[in-house]
Amino acid sequence: MRHRLASRLGSHRQAMGLHGPEQVMELWTTPQGDWTMVVTYASGTSCIVAMGEEWQNTLQDGPQKKDPA
Repeated sequence: MRHRLASRLGSHRQAMGLHGPEQVMELWTTPQGDWTMVVTYASGTSCIVAMGEEWQNTLQDGPQKKDPA
């Protein structure tokens, strides 16, 4: 999946995070603004769960730190 997103679409992984103990969510974007959301399961299977256009990165200074309170 990663090879296809990179080679065919020119996508780069923008973000990733855990969705429960057995799933990884990844957001892939292209310079043109197309985006793809991929879920990878602990078994190694990956699925595209959503795609869209006009992605805008709104993080200016990196990820926000969690408030310790």
